[in-house]
Amino acid sequence: MIDASNLPSLPKKPAWVNEFQKFILRGNVIDLAVGIIIGAAFTSIVNSLVKDLFNPIIGLLVGGVDFSNVYIVLTGERGPTLEATQALGSVTLNIGLFINAVIQFLIVAFAIFWLIKVISRFKDRMTPEAGPPPADVVLLGEIRDLLKSRQP
Repeated sequence: MIDASNLPSLPKKPAWVNEFQKFILRGNVIDLAVGIIIGAAFTSIVNSLVKDLFNPIIGLLVGGVDFSNVYIVLTGERGPTLEATQALGSVTLNIGLFINAVIQFLIVAFAIFWLIKVISRFKDRMTPEAGPPPADVVLLGEIRDLLKSRQP
């Protein structure tokens, strides 16, 4: 048999550990984590939408410009593409990549706007209409009004 009195005792668990466990298991934190995961997946979809669908169409409309290769060389040699120019060690100002990022942001903002709009509509439908106040609340209101009217 093992004598438990001779075993070293484990260190006492700090109080903040329990607080952290309560915090992490709250619904809001879990909802936030799920939102971040879905947001990351949504970002890859939006990146593809911008890169593979919108940019070619916009490029075609503005005369065949590929935004990802719109850049200014600050120092060094200019190559045929942005990647080639950067591989040469040149410092570039990546205007096209910034335009792509702005387009992606606008698409995400637009999608979130419509998502919130749809969720709000469902939430409004699920919220029950407020009924008339209870009789005791009405009676107390009448008493309050009578007392106010008696004061000089």
